[in-house]
Amino acid sequence: MPVETVLVRSDDAAADARRWTADFPDVRFVTDDDVGADVTVVAGRVHDAELDDLTGLSWVHSWAAGVEGDLGPRMRAQVRDGHTVVTSSAGNGAVPLAEHAMMLALMLDRDAPRWAQAQRARRWERRTHGELLGRTLGIYGYGNVGRELAVRAAAFGMRVIALRRRTGTDDPHVARFYQPEEILDFAARCDVLVVAAPLTAGTRGAIGEREISALPAGASVIVVSRGGIVDDDALLRALRAGRIRAGLDAHAHEPLPADSPYWGEPSVIVTPHNGATTLATARRGREIFVENLRRRTSGKPMVNLVDVTALG
Repeated sequence: MPVETVLVRSDDAAADARRWTADFPDVRFVTDDDVGADVTVVAGRVHDAELDDLTGLSWVHSWAAGVEGDLGPRMRAQVRDGHTVVTSSAGNGAVPLAEHAMMLALMLDRDAPRWAQAQRARRWERRTHGELLGRTLGIYGYGNVGRELAVRAAAFGMRVIALRRRTGTDDPHVARFYQPEEILDFAARCDVLVVAAPLTAGTRGAIGEREISALPAGASVIVVSRGGIVDDDALLRALRAGRIRAGLDAHAHEPLPADSPYWGEPSVIVTPHNGATTLATARRGREIFVENLRRRTSGKPMVNLVDVTALG
């Protein structure tokens, strides 16, 4: 008898199930075409309405790095009660998100959309623009993405600072670490502020009017992790006053509504939460799941366990 029955919900669930069966002969892998009450693990999203049928469920692995949108109230309660554990794919998209943040920083610094507009109009347009060398890049939320971003920003000759809750962190690429209570001092030093933190009860709305007002004139705000951390109203007021620019990949409401004012703001670059959508990101997420399945079946602690009490 299999020690686990895993329901695979991925972009290529049937192929994944076949591949993993060879590596885990004591595990039964099924897809949505063959779901039964014996399912103990789901690799993918679970809706609250399914929980009555998945009575043996004890572990859910999310393909996302941030799982707050994937866990309904019933699932959160089930995790809090100790009936189910949740793991995430945190870290799988750190490299492309860091690259995306640097791309947005460069595009904003050079007002890159004007070149696209000039190309469509067949207009030769040259003007002075900035450079990142010597500028200060601040990372709000120094986790997997922050570490990758620090390496890349330092390679551009930028001074890197970071804000995070954990103390005792050291990184040769980071000139100084700040604590949350120092956020105004931190913001005042950021020519480029990159939001790379997860959305939690502690980070929701954490960058509001005071924090945005503390940014230097001409600063760029880049959001690559989750919307809802930056207060949209405060950000829009600063954008319309011409004080700052913004590159937004993550949004409080997704897909970004057609009537969102961000679409028409000339100092904003909008991307559709697409920064980590690479084949390598998906591969790394699968590798995290397989490693955790190996740990679980051998009685070892799993990695990337989600603390649902901290979710926003």
